[in-house]
Amino acid sequence: MGHCITVEKLGIPTTPLVTRAFHELAIGNATKRGMPHARITFTPHPVASKTPEELRAYVEGKEPFTGEPFMATIVGALTKPLTAEERATGPMKVASGPERYGPDTPDHLQQFYLDNGMTDYLPVIIPTEEQVTAMLAGTRRKPDEIVGRMAAGAYEPWEYTVRQVAINAVMAGCRPEYLPVLLAIASSGTPSLMSSTNSFAYAAVINGPIRDRLEMNYGIGALGPFAQANATIGRAWTLISKNLGNGGIPGDTYLGSLGNNLNYNNLIIAENEEASPWSPLSVQKGFKAGDNVVTLFQGLGMVPGQGAKGGALWDGHHEKQISDIFKIFTGLFGAFAVLDPLVAQDLKKNGFDTKEQLIDWLFENTRQTVADYKGRHFYDGFDLPRALNGIEPFVSWSKLPDDALVPYWPSKDFIHVVVTGGQTNAFFQAGNLRHVRSISIDQWL
Repeated sequence: MGHCITVEKLGIPTTPLVTRAFHELAIGNATKRGMPHARITFTPHPVASKTPEELRAYVEGKEPFTGEPFMATIVGALTKPLTAEERATGPMKVASGPERYGPDTPDHLQQFYLDNGMTDYLPVIIPTEEQVTAMLAGTRRKPDEIVGRMAAGAYEPWEYTVRQVAINAVMAGCRPEYLPVLLAIASSGTPSLMSSTNSFAYAAVINGPIRDRLEMNYGIGALGPFAQANATIGRAWTLISKNLGNGGIPGDTYLGSLGNNLNYNNLIIAENEEASPWSPLSVQKGFKAGDNVVTLFQGLGMVPGQGAKGGALWDGHHEKQISDIFKIFTGLFGAFAVLDPLVAQDLKKNGFDTKEQLIDWLFENTRQTVADYKGRHFYDGFDLPRALNGIEPFVSWSKLPDDALVPYWPSKDFIHVVVTGGQTNAFFQAGNLRHVRSISIDQWL
């Protein structure tokens, strides 16, 4: 809708093609952008995974809402003169409400938040003036300072202040000392709720001494619900995405078909730097050892695995296992491996002196045929246009024979390794997640 409206403003007629499942969303999006009477052509739903014959039947059939021939609807939308109503410009008038309103008791306010989609549908801490003032003591930044802007995709981004982030931190159950981490995340403009029909997951890896100051868990159960900091920082990220980032409204700004359980409080990982034989993730991202850093990732989720049996993660059965786990991922995202320190230590003993050496091995040993690569659902929509535009390595890969082998990712930069956990067994988890951004937490202390 946004692209078509931009082109319309240049004087070129358009008609967005939208599947019928997004009828109300498309109209609402056009209305928000100042064109409530945009000429939209709807197709049957779904379009994905349909055969060429099924798609041709759509084109030769009727438009679902008008009942007119599909192609005639498109031609008419592009050629018929605009009506007076369609030619109207300017902002829509919205009736003004009362200057002040709100529930009269904490219980009613709790219900108000639930009814208006301002929570994750679990009870929240009521952000009283006293609670918010106490939360603001966690940073030296001024309450009215602008932190950043956020949007859940192709929507108008919202701007927010330190105070507004602090309000959501209170609601999520954070302590004041957690606020700098949340401000760093919020400053990135990265929402943990995205409008894609994919049900994305988000992760944040935290490095530096602040892990201990916040009493974050990076031992037994590091990825589980066993520390207030890990749990509430992740939860606050979701509330910020809903209340400050113009996101999280199903059918409007959130379209994930299945949803993702990780969205409740995301995946918050404090790296076990002390037990790791390698440098922390923050150092790999250009920061100094001892800097407090949060690194954000986006993708589809995590799957479990186990390794180091028999003294080598890559030996025999486990070589196949780790390769199979990584091969379920696509080049559209990166590979994100979370290793228990026992796995990392064993890898170190067996010749992987650095994370970079392990990443080199993973890159070289998780290959796919060109035929499989071209058969993946993302190829036509993402990599083929890159190849046609001469972007490497996509242009070179596209010219190889079908039985040639190519990597799963364009470069080794798409693979990340993090070490955390309590060393009770040599397990790892792997995720289809890509690096988004690494941010200094120290600047928000």
